[in-house]
Amino acid sequence: MKANELKRKYIDYFVNKGHTEIQSASLIPENDPSVLFTTAGMHPLAPYLLGEKHPAGKRLVDCQKCIRTGDIDEVGDASHLTMFQMMGNWSLGDYFKKESIQMSYDFLVNILGIDPNNLAVTAFAGDENAPRDEETVSIWKSMGMKDDHIFFYGKKDNWWGPAGVTGPCGPDTEIFYIDQSKPKCSDECGPSCHCGRYLEIWNNVFMEYNKTSEGKYEKLKQQNVDTGLGLERTLCVLEHIPSVYDTEFFTPIIKDIENASGLKYADSIREFRIIADHMRAAVFILGDDKGVAPSNLDQGYVLRKLIRRTIRYMQKLGMSWEPMIDIANTVVREYSGEYPELERNKAFILEQLQNEAIKFAKTLDQGLRLTERILEGMDQNGTVSGEDAFKLYTSFGFPLDLTIELAAEKGIGVDSVKFEELFKEHQQISRAGSMQKFKGGLADASEETTKLHTATHLLGAALRKVLGPDVHQKGSNITAERLRFDFSFDRKMTKDELDEVEKLVNEAIKAGITVVCEEMTLGDARERNAEGVFGDKYGEMVKVYTIGTVSCEICGGPHVTNTAQIGGFKIKKEEASSAGVRRIKAVVGEQYA
Repeated sequence: MKANELKRKYIDYFVNKGHTEIQSASLIPENDPSVLFTTAGMHPLAPYLLGEKHPAGKRLVDCQKCIRTGDIDEVGDASHLTMFQMMGNWSLGDYFKKESIQMSYDFLVNILGIDPNNLAVTAFAGDENAPRDEETVSIWKSMGMKDDHIFFYGKKDNWWGPAGVTGPCGPDTEIFYIDQSKPKCSDECGPSCHCGRYLEIWNNVFMEYNKTSEGKYEKLKQQNVDTGLGLERTLCVLEHIPSVYDTEFFTPIIKDIENASGLKYADSIREFRIIADHMRAAVFILGDDKGVAPSNLDQGYVLRKLIRRTIRYMQKLGMSWEPMIDIANTVVREYSGEYPELERNKAFILEQLQNEAIKFAKTLDQGLRLTERILEGMDQNGTVSGEDAFKLYTSFGFPLDLTIELAAEKGIGVDSVKFEELFKEHQQISRAGSMQKFKGGLADASEETTKLHTATHLLGAALRKVLGPDVHQKGSNITAERLRFDFSFDRKMTKDELDEVEKLVNEAIKAGITVVCEEMTLGDARERNAEGVFGDKYGEMVKVYTIGTVSCEICGGPHVTNTAQIGGFKIKKEEASSAGVRRIKAVVGEQYA
């Protein structure tokens, strides 16, 4: 079965079950400070999981492009990917566990033809926050699932969310494909072990809780279903092939690497897979309409890491960085039919890859010179300290294996144990910092964030009035403390321009304008000249928020009912975000009136 055929079967099946197809959203979450990337289909739908009415109805289906970096060290095995495509079906306060499980089973067994004896499922074992999910197990048994194919696990394995510190969450049931060619690794062998016998393909999340900032789990206003069926993994199962890297998604990229390196995929499987995965992910991040570029912060930092790891593994295969451009062209060619933004942003993709490769080449030279100084004078009984190895990693992006390789050439060892200790400490600090930095989460529809959300509309309108009609929003990020607004503009704003923008926003706030929300077709919204971040990414029905004659935008909300509720507006900073994109950070409140 071809990938497009599988995707179409999935979409059509759920459309026939009353779901409306919606398009994949951006990889950069809109107004969601809880995560750097869209890691699941739920991010673009967060307001609707919390009770907002979706213009397309209560039943939705999509195929969402996602980025997950938590498993980056596992990339290179048979199933883990940094960028992947997640098919999902949604119930927003409509059907719940029984219908969800029945449809999933029906699709896998009767539409895709998977033998039910090759399926296993898991359910939530219960804890102090939520009870054991006996209902889910009862439903699976009614579908014919055998007792020895059903497993109970705790929160680590069978609870999804929240994506940030707070937000929608709930127990889930995961569906696994059993590779019968692989024997059980032990008597306790099950989906939670990593022996390779069980491959997770589908996750049905029953979102019925909201985790608060105090750590409490409260019942949501409505019960939701959020499911995710991995496109790459499911295709792998249906094609009976050993890994996701052997699917049609990767074979053209693998061929490029073979041609450029003169090696065969079978000779360096892990290196080939890492290069293919990282380049595909990097091209998708660069190709996103929100204009992320390599940097030392946030999404740009992750992007830089992916590109530099790609170059390092290419070097391990004896390649220069130049073939990276050919691989990027292949990714754009293979995927732009489904994701036209890649072709639209192709020039930016290639330019940024080349710029980053040249920068890394200079950094690499500096790191090599430091390595030579560290190794100079050491005899064969010497050892590079863990601290020095870690400095090479943090300052120059040298992975441990590169330092070990360079030292081994002189017969010198490396204290990898100390390096791993420092590396783990670094990861823990980074995670803690990220959680603090991006606290707020998907559930943060507080009074403050709602004011800031409406203020972004006023800000966008003011920028277009001061700088011209070609200024458009390229992304935004809102926490309870401030808004961050990215917009298309190719130079630094003057103080007079910033003062005028601030003045216009405050005038709209003081005017006390009613904020009107209407549902209409996308065509009607365009006829009204409604502003929208990505015109080709909306469904047929959209929400349009109108603020008098000041602003008219397609948006999911939430918003204040009257601009006077914002209080006042103050621009704190204006800076460059990426090529051709500027960024404004601003705050609201009575003190800025």
